[in-house]
Amino acid sequence: MSGAARGDSPLHLEKMEELAVDEAPAPPHGWPSSYALPKTPKYHLEQPVLRDALVTETSKLQIDNMFECMPFIAGTGDHFRAPFTLGSQGIPKLERQLHIEYLHQSLGSLPEGFVLADASRPWLIYWALLGLSLLGEDISPYCERLIATLSPMQNPDGGFGGGHGQMSHCATSYASILSLIMVGGVEALELINRRTLWEWLGKLKQPDGGFAMSVGGEEDVRGAYCVMVMISLLNLPIDLPPASPARVEEGDTLLARLPEYLSSCQTFEGGISSSPGFEAHGAYAFCALACFCILGEPDVMIPKFLDLPLLISWLSARQYAPEGGFAGRTNKLVDGCYSFWVGGCWPIVEAALNGPQGSEKEGKTPVTGSLYSRDGLIRYILSCCQGQRGGLRDKPSKRADAYHSCYVLAGLSSAQHEHIYSDTDFAHFEGCDGNSATTAPLSAAFRWTSIARAYQGGRRQQVFDDEDRVRKVHPIYVVPEGCAERARRWSDGKAGF
Repeated sequence: MSGAARGDSPLHLEKMEELAVDEAPAPPHGWPSSYALPKTPKYHLEQPVLRDALVTETSKLQIDNMFECMPFIAGTGDHFRAPFTLGSQGIPKLERQLHIEYLHQSLGSLPEGFVLADASRPWLIYWALLGLSLLGEDISPYCERLIATLSPMQNPDGGFGGGHGQMSHCATSYASILSLIMVGGVEALELINRRTLWEWLGKLKQPDGGFAMSVGGEEDVRGAYCVMVMISLLNLPIDLPPASPARVEEGDTLLARLPEYLSSCQTFEGGISSSPGFEAHGAYAFCALACFCILGEPDVMIPKFLDLPLLISWLSARQYAPEGGFAGRTNKLVDGCYSFWVGGCWPIVEAALNGPQGSEKEGKTPVTGSLYSRDGLIRYILSCCQGQRGGLRDKPSKRADAYHSCYVLAGLSSAQHEHIYSDTDFAHFEGCDGNSATTAPLSAAFRWTSIARAYQGGRRQQVFDDEDRVRKVHPIYVVPEGCAERARRWSDGKAGF
């Protein structure tokens, strides 16, 4: 897009001149004056080289968003709005304690306006608990409160509603169960009625292979992902319950025609839509990819049922410069939550290309390295997504909230760690019948491991300081590392239902 077509103002040009400086920023207060902070890469300070000549409302918003973010990324932002200490690489440090305090407060009494979110109470809990855990907090003290809160939300049919007296829903059941798994302890897990939950999930199964979000509700890839998470974590039978209306052929299971349904959701762009015929979206892409990883090995399932090169092309176009963050759809703005929804797709895609890898000690070289700019995403998160009073946000002009705090931190974790799909059976995952991780039902997603990205060959591989690293997140189940395995071991120890 030309400057004239874009409508460059003198103010915009002046801002560009201010940002495009060759000098490195001054060292933080108290640091030796001789220490030179690294320069901000030029692609974070310049407009994109390729620009669409068509001017639309969306393109105008994109320009505004670009100029909103660039001062923060360049370190010249309004320090009253973002008074953060710079790290050794010249970008803000993670204000860990501020975010911890914010998330603890979000689990307390909320303003009256939150009555509008009454149907999302399990989500509010999950977002806060995951965020706290990734920041290093012990969330087990919330166990008793969590059980007391969720117990009335579990309906006789086995699912969890969004609030007291509300119908069972796939999304709130997913959030409730993951919350119980995260706080840990047998008492929390025993709240889940596995038999009635299995019977209810059977009612959500659709003849075309997908799952509805509720009985009589919409069918989309969210339902498929949420159901497969619950089935695999709780080791529920894959047989169709007797009351399921989805039986088409003799021997049908809850997995019948599911890969084909997910495949039908890939669009002409290469991304994944909520259901066939709709627009590709980053969150739906993650749900579909993660679902394939529960069904089987990523290097087998994903190339078989998706056009992988076309998907890579679409995902690659979701990361923007100069911001460094991800947008969820074509021609949409960068948003902090897609740090995970799109950023979390990349470890799965890389595993689909690399195949199972040996243990860290074996040092097996993957076919491909990181396929997205981890440094660019981390720079966007730490520079633009931290709220002044704690919590994380979409972009500098937005307020922090628990949802963005959760998924920005999950995206930060994914970018700070290498997620490896292993060819090794893990001793810590053994079924009660002696099955190993590779032969137990729906066990593929338990073969992931993570290692911290750090220095390699004397060249720095990270733009953040080590103390700003957050905990590892499971790339498929989106819970802290170790939680999914503990839940599966508990389920395997149950004699049937």
